[in-house]
Parts: sequence; structure tokens; C-alpha cells
Amino acid sequence: MTVHGEREVIPAVSQEEAPKVLRHFTDTYNKAWRAADPKLIAQAETGPLLAIGKADLTAERAEHPGGNPQVGALELKDARFTIPKQAGWPKFFVADADSNRGTDRWMLMFTRGGPDEPWRAAYLSLLSEDEVPDFALDADGFAKPVPTGADSGLAVRPDRLSSSYVHYLMTGEGTEFADGPATSGLRAERQKHVRTPKYWTEYIDTPAHGGDFAPVGLRTKDGGGVVFFASYHRQKQTAAKGFRPTPPKRVEAVMTGEVRKAITLTRVFESSVRVPAKGAAEREVVFLNRLEGVTAAKGE
Repeated sequence: MTVHGEREVIPAVSQEEAPKVLRHFTDTYNKAWRAADPKLIAQAETGPLLAIGKADLTAERAEHPGGNPQVGALELKDARFTIPKQAGWPKFFVADADSNRGTDRWMLMFTRGGPDEPWRAAYLSLLSEDEVPDFALDADGFAKPVPTGADSGLAVRPDRLSSSYVHYLMTGEGTEFADGPATSGLRAERQKHVRTPKYWTEYIDTPAHGGDFAPVGLRTKDGGGVVFFASYHRQKQTAAKGFRPTPPKRVEAVMTGEVRKAITLTRVFESSVRVPAKGAAEREVVFLNRLEGVTAAKGE
């Protein structure tokens, strides 16, 4: 009997294949960093994680044109796999594992757009053991995907999280998000740099939607969900008279133009958040983790 993944509700990946996907990610990640090869990382990453990874490896190649064999290998052990049942494409699943880089677990969201495409990681969150979400599982041990639209059952629709987040950062308006480093803390930090004796800074935040940047979510035992989403953030720094911006080498590696008076940095944020169920007493979205990277720069 043939099972059609585009029609039948089936596990996104088998329990036997999931560890192989994680192993391929780790092996390719290590090869890419030892070779300082931004093209190679595209075999293991996609979406917001790839945007950050390619920029990081472009900077690494600028510093080590022949590669850097001395880069320590990433090791991921004691992996757990949270696999939803899904119909249609794309499909996704989550792996979390202990790493040899600090005490946090690496929680990776893997996705693929069709049966002939490889599994690649689109989101990464670094979480302590206590922060790893308690996902809801059915009787067979499979997770429950959260619809991204109006039928999500969450206090904030997953497909509106990116827009709501950037609107909050730009204006301070909205009650969707709890205070924390990624929300009120980030706005307070920005205020320190809006105008200084040496420069003034403008911020433009825009949402990321669709394709490899589409949000995905899994239901948690409390009826809410954990959602992965991305966003874009531009920061233009203009120097006061007598001063000139001096970008670090890592930024120069992804920069176009020449810095005379100003520089604009483009960052990608990739975030994991806990979203309460619609009607829950506590309705604020809480950030579990946010990773960011400068993916482009323009000098003026």
C-alpha cells in the first residue's frame, strides 16, 4: 500500500530517520565551519538559520580564506525528537540535544518542502533543560502541529507574530508580549543609542513571512503552543560631524559600499516563543530564545 504524504495524516519523519537527519546536520555543520564555506552550510540549514549561518561563514572565510581546521567540532548527544503527524507539505519536526558548547540544549526545527527535498534546520533555540517545552503528545507519542491561521487556538495567531513583534519594537504599542530582554529590554537598549554625541541611530523593523521563513508551531500540554518565527531589523547609524563609523571586520565581510558618514546593518532574528491558548488567564507571549545575526551591511 502506498501512503501519500501530501494527503494522509502521517508522522513527518520516522523514528529511525530522525537521528540520521540530526547526524547529517552535525556532520555538515562541522565540515562547513572547518572549510569556512558559506555554500556548504546550505546543505544543512534553510530559512532564517541559513541567512545567519551564511553571513557568519562569509565572515569566517574573510578571516580564514583557506578554511580553519582548528575549529572545534560540534557534538550533539542525548537527542530527543518531537515528531508531529501532518498532511501535506512542508513537514517539520523538532530535535533537542545536549551540546558540547555550554550547558544549554540545542533545539532545532527541521523542515523539508517535499519528498525529494532534504531535511534542513530552519530554527535553532538554545535552552536549559528546564526551558525545553512540554509538548502535547497523542497516544502514539506524536506531537500536534499548531495551525498558523485563525484556527490556531492561540492568543496570537502564529502567522501574525512577526508583524505584531516588529510593530511593538517600532512603536511600543501592543499588549501581546511579556516584558523581557527581547521586548521591553531591547526597546530600552535602543533608546540609549538613538542620539549620542558621536552618532544617531534609526531603526526599521519589518516582518518575515512565507516560504523558508514561515512560522511553525507545536501544541504544548497546557493547551498553548511553542511557535518559531523570524523577523528583519535594520539599523542605520549616522555619524556626527567629525566622526566616522568604524564597522568591525565581521561586518565588513558582508558589506557593500564605503562607509563615509553612515552604515546600515540588516539583522535577522529567529525566535521561539511560548504562546498561551486563546482564553487563557495569562495571555502574554513569552520569548524562550532569540538568536540574531548581521546578514548584510551598506556603507554610505
